[in-house]
Amino acid sequence: MINGLSFDVEDWFQVENLREACPVEKWDTYELRVEKSVTRILELLSQYNTKATFFILGWIAERLPHLVKEIAVLGHEVASHGYNHEIVCYLSKEEFESDLLKSKSILENIINQPVIGYRAPNFSITNESLWAIDILARHGFRYDSSIFPVSFHDRYGFRAKVDGPFTFNNGLKELPLTTYSLGKMNIPIAGGGYFRLMPYSIFRWFLKRVNKSGRHFIFYLHPWEIDEGQPRLNIKYNFRIRHYLNLDKTYGRLEKLLAEFRFNALNTLI
Repeated sequence: MINGLSFDVEDWFQVENLREACPVEKWDTYELRVEKSVTRILELLSQYNTKATFFILGWIAERLPHLVKEIAVLGHEVASHGYNHEIVCYLSKEEFESDLLKSKSILENIINQPVIGYRAPNFSITNESLWAIDILARHGFRYDSSIFPVSFHDRYGFRAKVDGPFTFNNGLKELPLTTYSLGKMNIPIAGGGYFRLMPYSIFRWFLKRVNKSGRHFIFYLHPWEIDEGQPRLNIKYNFRIRHYLNLDKTYGRLEKLLAEFRFNALNTLI
């Protein structure tokens, strides 16, 4: 079974858990650390002959166009993560469209290829922001990977039964993040903080179970999650746990994952 591998390319100070400590107007004052982490990921992917999708923030692409170009030259998919890491359901339709098109234009001008994939910051296409799907389709996107159908989370979720990829009425394909059903609850297991939180053996068990059921596993990670040297800020305790937990273990776990399972870019699954 070939699974979907994706990386949400944003830097350490752009994460929602750090939003109060690192407001947007101060982003240009912080150290850019994302390039080093993405380079390590690219080297690891090359070692295991694996391609991935990189959902790149437009703000990052503007400042590191050579990194975006390198990702594309190496045969990975470049996709959009929006421009300013805004939660979609907090935006108006006009604000979302503007943010989306700004990101798409920047990326396409760098790689000279159409950008067909999108992932909302914080998986924020929910039941309340499904209007975004028509805007994506109208502007040439072929798939979205923003829906995370978990039963409980303070920022995202989806009130419908979602077992795997599906197609919206407008033709846009959805590649939802992977969950695991336990009774009536959908447990988040797709990667990111859940990958850092769970012992690798448990994560591996979930992935095997998903594949055994005939489903592709859609995995995600952020480059900052392999950056154990990033600044430590004084933020709320629960945010601190969610952001900094096991940063020193993530790279090793990712290498184990690539050695044991088969992955490819998300555009190969649509």
